[in-house]
Amino acid sequence: MKFRSLIAASALALAAAAAHAAEFINVLTGGTSGVYYPLGVALSQIYAKAMPDAKTSAQVTKASAENLNLLQAGKGEVGFSLGDAFSDAWKGDEEAGFKAPLKKLRTLAAIYPNYIQIVASADSGIKTLADLKGKKIAVGAPKSGTELNARAIFKAAGMGYQDFAKVEYLPFGESVELIKNRQLDATLISAGMGVAAVRDLASAVKIVIVPVPAEIVAKINDPAYQAGTIPANTYNGQSTDVPTVAIQNFLVTHEGVPAETVYKMTKAMFENLDQMVAAHGAAKAIKLENAAVAPPAPLHPGAEKYYREKGLIK
Repeated sequence: MKFRSLIAASALALAAAAAHAAEFINVLTGGTSGVYYPLGVALSQIYAKAMPDAKTSAQVTKASAENLNLLQAGKGEVGFSLGDAFSDAWKGDEEAGFKAPLKKLRTLAAIYPNYIQIVASADSGIKTLADLKGKKIAVGAPKSGTELNARAIFKAAGMGYQDFAKVEYLPFGESVELIKNRQLDATLISAGMGVAAVRDLASAVKIVIVPVPAEIVAKINDPAYQAGTIPANTYNGQSTDVPTVAIQNFLVTHEGVPAETVYKMTKAMFENLDQMVAAHGAAKAIKLENAAVAPPAPLHPGAEKYYREKGLIK
């Protein structure tokens, strides 16, 4: 009888431990000067209200690649990622920073597109991609989603890092400060429209948003990369529409997060999109009807349950 009691007690302890583990929801974001961070903070607040027993947090990270590796390791419950980085992680593209396929990853939702914003100081004389040759440029943190975007775009334009006078691997905020101080000529930022770092730069110095023509986008030969437009007046001094690259962002989770938890997370976000929009305007592009479109990894069963309820999946 004592033996049976011990087994029963152990089973209860394990069940309690599992329930306790599910109470933590850590949202993996990006740098504080980007879009992932304010949206991640808003998301953690939405989760806290929807699941009052959960302990929620938003963690500053180096964004896409780091988030995906952390999720694979179970060090987070949900994270933001660019679609191309997510696809590379699922396949295990070593050049992109993934030594083996990250098969524990699961898709929670397609959210909003990132726009490649190649920003130069007007004083640099840069107006086209070709003008970047011989200049000092920042391309994002090493093997971040932004840096992977930079490689793809410059390759399609017939350029490589060797064509620049200097290449800095820096997050948005730091690269912008160097442009203000005339230590850099340009930076490539992959983020939602109206990103704080570019708004800040445009208020301090005259800027040029360098166009990425549609024919260059087509040469990238990756379905994750689509032609997009940065509308006129998105930033101070930007008086015309600028063609560029748009790349879908995703919310990613992993197979170890319970289905009921992911269901509640998915439902809570789509029922509180106004709070996401209040945190950053990029969230205006988050649409329920697009949430389950072209996931780079399988949908998590919890997210799939919600999309079936909403009629998005038959």
